[in-house]
Amino acid sequence: MGEYQVNRGVGRQVEFQGLTAQYLFLFVGGLAGVFILFVVLYMSGIPQGACILFAVVAAASVVGITFRLNRRYGPHGLMKRLSARRHPRRIIHRRSIRRLLTTYKP
Repeated sequence: MGEYQVNRGVGRQVEFQGLTAQYLFLFVGGLAGVFILFVVLYMSGIPQGACILFAVVAAASVVGITFRLNRRYGPHGLMKRLSARRHPRRIIHRRSIRRLLTTYKP
């Protein structure tokens, strides 16, 4: 059996086989989800070959997508991309220009 080390230097992020930061959680969570789904499918009576085929294809896609996201966005890029969705692209004023320019007197 191969031996894998999780390398973490002082002040550095956790890294495993090139995966860094939040991608480790996506990787582990995705594989755990595939395993749980495999068990549910097998226990529900679906043929064993179909369950294994589904699990292999799903696990390969989880691994491929996770490594592609890691390579594309880097350690902090995915968080930046998710936060950009919450930020408005433009600010829309629905008031007339005259009303925006008038001063309010209490």
